[in-house]
Amino acid sequence: MVFTSLTLLARNRGPDEFWRKRKIFKMAMHYRGRARNCYSVTIKAVNRAMMFATRGRQLKRMQLSDLWNQRLNAATAEHGITTNILKEGLARNDIFLNRKILTDLACWEPRTFRSLTQTALARTKHDGLNSVKNLDAPVGVITRGMIK
Repeated sequence: MVFTSLTLLARNRGPDEFWRKRKIFKMAMHYRGRARNCYSVTIKAVNRAMMFATRGRQLKRMQLSDLWNQRLNAATAEHGITTNILKEGLARNDIFLNRKILTDLACWEPRTFRSLTQTALARTKHDGLNSVKNLDAPVGVITRGMIK
């Protein structure tokens, strides 16, 4: 490409400008009106959409974490212990499961979860934790009156 003057050389942005804009326009292909066709409006709309998408992913992670905590607290209360006792007992038995897996076990594999709670309770009693000395593992049917 031949430039007749220095100002024309300075104004030339090269072929990269097309591809840079094309990438943004592809992201905005489903937008309406000028947000799809006008680059200066499109870039603002795409940046705003990306910001909301990031915020949505963060919110989803927080909501899932709250859901796992709530389900795990309910499941351990059903078996007569607390979540801290369960985690401590499992850690002392070298069973390292995160909250998501423990919640899935409580929902879909209740017998497995019950055996894990009994294992954790037995280990913490054996080690002599103060908060576990007076706890007894519930036997049979659990009613609301048994949950503290």
